[in-house]
Amino acid sequence: MKVISRALGFQSKAGSLSSRHASARDRQARCREVVSIIEVVSSCCWVKKVVVETPHSCRLIISCLLYQNTPARSLGSPSNTPSQHSTNFTMSAPRALRALSKRQCLNAPKLQAWQQQRTLATHVPPVTQDKTSSQGPTAMVFMNMGGPSKTSEVHGFLSRLFADGDLIPLGPLQSYLGPFIAKRRTPKIQKQYADIGGGSPIRKWSEYQCAEMCKILDKIRPESAPHLPYVAFRYADPLTEEMYTKLLEDGFGKGKGGRAVAFTQYPQYSCSTTGSSLNELWKWRQRLESPTRNTSLTPAEAEGSINWSVIDRWPTHEGLVEAFAQNIEATLKTYPEELRDSVVLLYSAHSLPMSVVNRGDPYPAEVAATVWAVQQRLGHKNPYRLCWQSQVGPSAWLGAQTSDTVKNLVKKGQKDLVLIPIAFTSDHIETLFEIDQEVIHEANELGADGRVRRAESLNGSPVFIQGLADIAKAHLDSGETCSRQMGLRCPGCTSERCLESKKFFLGQKERTNDAVTL
Repeated sequence: MKVISRALGFQSKAGSLSSRHASARDRQARCREVVSIIEVVSSCCWVKKVVVETPHSCRLIISCLLYQNTPARSLGSPSNTPSQHSTNFTMSAPRALRALSKRQCLNAPKLQAWQQQRTLATHVPPVTQDKTSSQGPTAMVFMNMGGPSKTSEVHGFLSRLFADGDLIPLGPLQSYLGPFIAKRRTPKIQKQYADIGGGSPIRKWSEYQCAEMCKILDKIRPESAPHLPYVAFRYADPLTEEMYTKLLEDGFGKGKGGRAVAFTQYPQYSCSTTGSSLNELWKWRQRLESPTRNTSLTPAEAEGSINWSVIDRWPTHEGLVEAFAQNIEATLKTYPEELRDSVVLLYSAHSLPMSVVNRGDPYPAEVAATVWAVQQRLGHKNPYRLCWQSQVGPSAWLGAQTSDTVKNLVKKGQKDLVLIPIAFTSDHIETLFEIDQEVIHEANELGADGRVRRAESLNGSPVFIQGLADIAKAHLDSGETCSRQMGLRCPGCTSERCLESKKFFLGQKERTNDAVTL
């Protein structure tokens, strides 16, 4: 208070706030007002230093704080109007700031930052991207299918899912058949979600995994820190549009640039999963950041758009393989030791329509690669098969189906089975209901007697999350926009949207082989 009082009583050529012009009560009231203002900005270390060490500089700061046109309330003061003695300060705020700057109490960047923040009620700086040349912050965007968090969201989820021709191709009648099927299936699927607790846990796990990965990344790759976690679901909240809008609100793009990494949470690439999510991301990028689609953008905003790169597949990464292997080994330990090596491992992945497979989709081969890598890690001690689940509709899908495989093996006397959800990175309805409550229940009805079990999903596995961080670090270190494999379209692909999406993501960096996008 002494420092502030001295500052308020400082004699200048322009005027004075000495006792000749203000009563002791007025000086005390003004000191309390100044204290409340300084508390607001005291989180800035340079303000602490100036106020404590230099009364003259303190007087200059107070001049700037008290006698702006902004009402005092916006600065955290209990008063709504400037002090009655404001006319006694003839040194203007700009002049005071210039004087303070000349005395080297503030350098230019700090001065500018302080001017921008002086009307804030509290000083909680948002983490934003301010320069296109800066390496950080880096947005890490987890992409996945998603799932309804509560039963009331099921219809919207199914409507988006059956409207996506990349995942479920229904031909020219997609816009009519999709809503019809979604409406018909909603009551059944709502009951299934009710049976697993009222909603899918995939959002909870995705947000947790992404946040924990970013914490690790901040430590192992500080040059691109802070790494900010985002989740973009294809068919449920938070949707891709919502995520992109949040990025812009957080200071990425709109002339500020910034880097974002689209990190697919489908370890194995498919045009119907990762491809569909990337197509959706490209669509919203065009709508929000392309000057040809968004005519309200200024040239500076269009030039400083978000710089995207993609982690589009990681089927055999050692972190993924190790996490799966550890969960399998933990489940095998629940069997008697003399039976463990004879337990059959059934790796179950989400199936695909054969129309997608036959046009050259790489998904089946990449899932098989994951299975082989896990078997290698386990030492090939157990016999295994790869099977496929979640077929929808009457058309041909990739098989053999998981449910049929389990029933056939149990009928043949092979009851010791471990199901491994090899293409999923967390629990959701395919594991908690389809496998746990349908497949295993049916097996027990056939006499399996609890010997058909499921390995835990990856969920919060520290090994898995460390693996995610290692994948992200390697990607950031490489400087690549995506894998070389991503540019190669399926031989039977005729989707123009897929072509344009791939051209965009590959075009984020100069490439040496244009033919890969054909």
